[in-house]
Amino acid sequence: MARPPLPVGTWGTIRTEKLGPGRYCARARFRDYDGKTRDVEATGTTGPAAVRALKEKLRDRVAPNDDEITRETHLSTLADLWIDEIIAEERVTRQTIDRYESVVRTAVVPAVGRLRIREASVGRLDRFLREVAKDYPAAAKVAKVVLGQMFALAVRRGALTTNPVRDTGRLRTPRRKVRALTIEQLESVRTAIRTWQQPTPGKSGPRPTGDLADIVDLMLATGARIGEILALRWADVDLAADHPTVTIRGTIVFVKGKGFFRQEWTKSDAGFRTIVLPRFAVAMLMDRTLTAADNPHDAIFASRRGTWFSPHNVRRQWRQARADTDLEWVTPHTFRKTVATLINKEAGLLHR
Repeated sequence: MARPPLPVGTWGTIRTEKLGPGRYCARARFRDYDGKTRDVEATGTTGPAAVRALKEKLRDRVAPNDDEITRETHLSTLADLWIDEIIAEERVTRQTIDRYESVVRTAVVPAVGRLRIREASVGRLDRFLREVAKDYPAAAKVAKVVLGQMFALAVRRGALTTNPVRDTGRLRTPRRKVRALTIEQLESVRTAIRTWQQPTPGKSGPRPTGDLADIVDLMLATGARIGEILALRWADVDLAADHPTVTIRGTIVFVKGKGFFRQEWTKSDAGFRTIVLPRFAVAMLMDRTLTAADNPHDAIFASRRGTWFSPHNVRRQWRQARADTDLEWVTPHTFRKTVATLINKEAGLLHR
């Protein structure tokens, strides 16, 4: 009767042999993770030393292959190989890849990049993620996604049998409470913006345009994100309809090496929507049709050079406009919260 094969990942009897003065060899048959049984050996100055060296070698052994990823691969190398893979697969957007690369460069590699795959235990990875989360909870969550996908690649290539990131602890992000503006505060916001846009003698820097007030008004009229508002083209609005509308169908994104450009889809599938405009937004857009300069993108809001307006510039201008007010807590997301709150109140009144 044939002897049953060794279970995968185990070895048989260890044999030792003296090769010469102070030199011993330990050998064993090992059934690799590809199912084949092979001879493995290690040497030492004594018989027990050779056995210990062999057991360590067997513990860290992976199936021989021509792959560039093994248990000895450094995490910095694994990160590079993973980035190359997701770029080649084209499954995620370029801006998402840029965000992953940034976290790899600034967080993952400096902290754990010199570890070998076999050294990246659940405990080590968990401590790293918790340290990042102390000061940067959002970055820690992205780092966990990055590490999870990196080690998934190592598993697929045979360097590991399980993904250690799966057993790290859950990262909790403190919920940021977003307040909605009252009607009085809403008027204060609009007044602050228009005051800031007025030319001031002796004020340094480029003179503010009227764009910020109009952008904020359209955000309040639609509840759309900054990037969605800045991506609007005149072709997306219908001011001649009985009930004028705007259709949100894209957003402004930034890609390293390419700059800001209009992405032909919104952040989520639910982002594509047509909205009936209130009268104040219709009046603002009608005024802009009379004064807006032509630009190659048909953009409602374009820079002085005719390019897409940067969301970063809008946020910067808003910080400047609110600097001398008591509205430091108001962010662009506050406008979305305000619109949602007003709609909810209106719906509640209708159902009473």
